[in-house]
Amino acid sequence: MSDTKLEKIIFQADGDSPVEFFVLEQTKLNGNSYILVTDFEEGDGEALILKDLSKEGDKESRYMIVSDDNELDAVAGVFEELLGDVALTRDAD
Repeated sequence: MSDTKLEKIIFQADGDSPVEFFVLEQTKLNGNSYILVTDFEEGDGEALILKDLSKEGDKESRYMIVSDDNELDAVAGVFEELLGDVALTRDAD
């Protein structure tokens, strides 16, 4: 990775403590916006692909973890192409 600082975002579900993530990349696919986030700025870490559910005019962004296998495979492939040196793997359920 380069020396560029990653954007940090904070998520907070209703009633939960805030959680910080670093944004590795963002993309659009089939009219939807997605972000790839990780819990560590450098090295190997857990990564999530999040779909932006925000509507125009929303004061805060709303994201959902992508869990549909077909959607996840498609978006993960796009992120792997964009990042080049990153391979995304799934945890065994």
